[in-house]
Amino acid sequence: MKYVNEFRDAKIAQAVAAQIATLADPQRHYKVMEICGGHTHTIYRHGIKDLLPESIELVHGPGCPVCVLPMGRVDDGIAVAEHPEVIFTCFGDMMRVPGSKGSLLEIKARGADVRMVYSPLDALRIARENPDREVVFFAIGFETTAPSTALTLRRAKREGIKNFSVFCNHVTIVPPVRALLDSPDLRLDAFIGPGHVSTVIGCRPYEFISADYGKPVAVAGFEPLDLLQSIMMLMQQLADGRCEVENQYSRIVPWEGNLAALKSMSEVFELRPFFEWRGLGFIAQSALKLSPAYAEFDSELRFSVPGVRVADPKACQCGEVLKGVLKPWECRVFGTSCTPEHPLGTLMVSSEGACAAYFNFGRKSREREPVGAGE
Repeated sequence: MKYVNEFRDAKIAQAVAAQIATLADPQRHYKVMEICGGHTHTIYRHGIKDLLPESIELVHGPGCPVCVLPMGRVDDGIAVAEHPEVIFTCFGDMMRVPGSKGSLLEIKARGADVRMVYSPLDALRIARENPDREVVFFAIGFETTAPSTALTLRRAKREGIKNFSVFCNHVTIVPPVRALLDSPDLRLDAFIGPGHVSTVIGCRPYEFISADYGKPVAVAGFEPLDLLQSIMMLMQQLADGRCEVENQYSRIVPWEGNLAALKSMSEVFELRPFFEWRGLGFIAQSALKLSPAYAEFDSELRFSVPGVRVADPKACQCGEVLKGVLKPWECRVFGTSCTPEHPLGTLMVSSEGACAAYFNFGRKSREREPVGAGE
């Protein structure tokens, strides 16, 4: 890849869309799930949905790690951040995620020492600079960000930094996808596989989708032509009667994944027996916690954490949206009492949230310029 514009060429996009149209049976309705929230934003920002035939419906999945975090875990993080000796660090999109009694940004306004960081190494640096304070990093993300947390913990252990700990909320991608496939209220024909996660775990973990459930998968990149090509690959599989895992994002994603990253993760983390997901409930072995070798850095062991389940606001339908059962605009509070400025649910806050994508781009689809315009 020389320039990003190569992957935003309007003429090529229209040609690929025309090829997709020839592969789609107009008498059939296709439901294709893009697992990753980053894909959802690309689809609506660049008007990809408008290029597809009406017979192809794109359904968003639970691939936004901030969005799937239940409200109780947000409350647990806030409880830790409220300790007077704690400097609580987190990524920017976690600052405004609502808990049952407010957000991290709100408790910061009330005096808690909450700081935004760009990586866990930033949090470790703060721990070095403040040896008399307890520095906690709110670790969140799928396998995409787990290696950076693992490497940071290895460095903290190597340097003997005692005032640093991690509140671990890393989750894994395969169990929630399996839970969706087992769900009786959602029929899917194919999957656009998540690109960022796959740079770490590779493509092989998705083979169960085709082998056990008979659904084709195409792991995709994040530019408009990436998404269109992956949809074309899926439609070609469906037209041919094939069911495989294909790697559209081969310029970045190795089939077997990043072995060094996977090794670091296996050293630092182990699977939790169960973990609660917003909208999906408790899913077995779907999240990570620190292994016994790194238990000294576990914030849940170092601090008192309430660990109480908290239900979403009754008016908020984040769970149904996360499962692809509802479109964001079908939620009762979308765009009215729930907006990016005043969110009720996480899907309106996160940079990968489906509601944020629909609010920022989807509601203005008729006003958008075509793919490639203005590039």
